[in-house]
Amino acid sequence: MGLREVKTELNKLDKEDLVKHISELYKKYKPVKEYFDFYVNPDEKRLLEQYKEKVTEGFFPKRGYKLKLSISRKAINDFKKLGTSAESLADLLLHFVENGVEFTNEYGDIDENFYTSIENTYSNALDLIDKNGLLDKFEERANKIVVNTENIGWGFHDYLGDVYYQHYE
Repeated sequence: MGLREVKTELNKLDKEDLVKHISELYKKYKPVKEYFDFYVNPDEKRLLEQYKEKVTEGFFPKRGYKLKLSISRKAINDFKKLGTSAESLADLLLHFVENGVEFTNEYGDIDENFYTSIENTYSNALDLIDKNGLLDKFEERANKIVVNTENIGWGFHDYLGDVYYQHYE
């Protein structure tokens, strides 16, 4: 079944039945609840702070010491689905990179997959920032990330520097 078939069936329902179905989805599925909570009360600053905490949790968990990038990546993907502004998404992406740099500086060299993930996120963030005319707003943070990677190997610093200078000539 596809979206067209679902829309056809939903169009057959009256308003009361639609509200009942949406209410059930709201109660059963956390992503649906989050979506409608944001839809009804679009407090993007509060939402951004909640998702920054989720991203940080993947790097620096409150319990244990194990790096779990999947938690951080999931937080970013879930945040994108809520339809937030490009500025907030860019902020969250840079937050991910900042946590990755801090983690490396605190615990030492990680593996290539880790660095690739951070590099790709940094590149995506600066592309988004550039595309949306936000370069001035994020220049200091973007530069600080590069500066904070000076002593990190694997070509990590060089790559981030190249990405930075592609956007900030």
